[in-house]
Amino acid sequence: MQLPANNSQFETKITPDRRDANQPADRALGRVIACSGSRATIAASASGTASGALDGCAIGRLLSINLGKSRVVGLVYEMRALDLAWNEAGANAVAVEVELLGEVVDGENGTARFDSGITAYPPIGALAHRIRSRDLELIHDLGERKGVVLGSLTQDASVAASVDIERLLSRHFAVLGTTGVGKSSAVALMLRKAVAAKANLRVLILDPHNEYAHAFPDNSARIDASTVDLPFWLFRFEEFADIVFRGRPPLEDEAEILREVIAVARSRYRVTSAHDMARDLGSSVLKRPLDSSARKPGEAGGAAELAAPYRLADLFAAIDELIGLHEVRYPRLTLRALRVRLETLYGDPRYGFLFAHANSMETIAPVISQIFRVPHRGRPITVFQLAGLPAEVVNAVASSLARLAFDLAMASRGSYEILLLCEEAHRYVPQDPALGFAPTRQAIARIAKEGRKYGAYLGVVTQRPGELDPTILSQCSTVFAMRLGNDRDQEIIRAAIADASASTIAFLSSIGNREAIAFGEAVATTMRMRFSEQRQDELPAMAGRLPSQAEQREPLVEELVARLRGL
Repeated sequence: MQLPANNSQFETKITPDRRDANQPADRALGRVIACSGSRATIAASASGTASGALDGCAIGRLLSINLGKSRVVGLVYEMRALDLAWNEAGANAVAVEVELLGEVVDGENGTARFDSGITAYPPIGALAHRIRSRDLELIHDLGERKGVVLGSLTQDASVAASVDIERLLSRHFAVLGTTGVGKSSAVALMLRKAVAAKANLRVLILDPHNEYAHAFPDNSARIDASTVDLPFWLFRFEEFADIVFRGRPPLEDEAEILREVIAVARSRYRVTSAHDMARDLGSSVLKRPLDSSARKPGEAGGAAELAAPYRLADLFAAIDELIGLHEVRYPRLTLRALRVRLETLYGDPRYGFLFAHANSMETIAPVISQIFRVPHRGRPITVFQLAGLPAEVVNAVASSLARLAFDLAMASRGSYEILLLCEEAHRYVPQDPALGFAPTRQAIARIAKEGRKYGAYLGVVTQRPGELDPTILSQCSTVFAMRLGNDRDQEIIRAAIADASASTIAFLSSIGNREAIAFGEAVATTMRMRFSEQRQDELPAMAGRLPSQAEQREPLVEELVARLRGL
């Protein structure tokens, strides 16, 4: 509801305060009739036949309370008529509730500054008026910090909505909102601005819906199951076990067997013997490395030791040796079941990205070069399309990519800055510790807690903040909260973000598409903004294409089956 003010009820004569002839002659809205430490009530008057042209008291807008050399800034969060009966013919008394956010203080030589705190509270009877555009600019001015424009203020489209791109990335950020409000479009805009502002930034998008590649046709590399090689030996034991046992917790014997045979296979990888060479002649499983003088796995340490290659043939041989022992250490049935499981994985075409070229590479250098764009050659954004991967490996892949992002940023000593963007982040770091995949949670939490020291940054995008780990969300120092109707989601934001006051959160359920309330360190102060409109070719598209680009012909059932099998 938007109400123009009628100031005839006030005894004090009001002097118009205008900047140019295009402004209304009278900016006054009412008088302060109550004030507490953080809120104030303004008495205004509305005509029964109001046209809505004077909208200074609309919900969610800022207004100012004049104190002479300073102006207290307030946010309108509630309005109510003092009389239950509405008078169509005359004036109606209205109470406007505002939250006090800070003050604009006039200095010498016509300068002014905005302070978040309140040093002088408005007295009873102080005049409230529509805020000036130059005060709005001052409130949201980043000062000396380098900013990029993401849109405009909802209250005044002429005032740019700017964010500090350095703090946005280094202190992590989150974009939250229900389905259909424009989260993906807003993220695409932010990433486009980020890579333009930071030449050494690499962006890795975990894209579960295969939609972001369409938004970056010229400066991104698309990776899917058919183009990526993630050798099985790259995964930590917990990650590889999750793939082998298809997401179920391994039994005690199974985990112990797999751990032992992997250790044996790693130790044999670079140890050449006549028996091994004869055994491997004609083997088509995996090939023997050519560089026999390279460092052995036992001589490496840290992440390098974990990423030491080993052969699937040695893994099978180690299991066969355990089966053939006279003294049975593990049940033979369990050993045979594990061997069959590994053979099934190896023969499944959907898992070709794990096994097809696993031992054609000696190090993880090709993986890093492809996924993290080193060098980026004009394409600093990697869209990793997870929709084409088998569901059983998504958690392990997300865990390994997050771990590699942190390790690479740390190893580069700040030369590479890497942003890991997690779309549908509640899948990877759910609120319930019993859900999700523990290594993925740990890898993402490591970036959230320690990444800024090394240049590893985190972006979180979700439509269900109530299901997201609050520890991860609290590490995101800048939040763009779009429309959220769920009370639990609003409570999560209020608890995680100190600047998210009750009055600000109150209208999250009704803001428009492309609108957001931005909090945190990357903005000068809490602001309600609208993201810039983008061209159609800059927007994400489901499955990498717009609805108008869908196949004109319905595929045959054989084609569908082949796609489901990953052929």
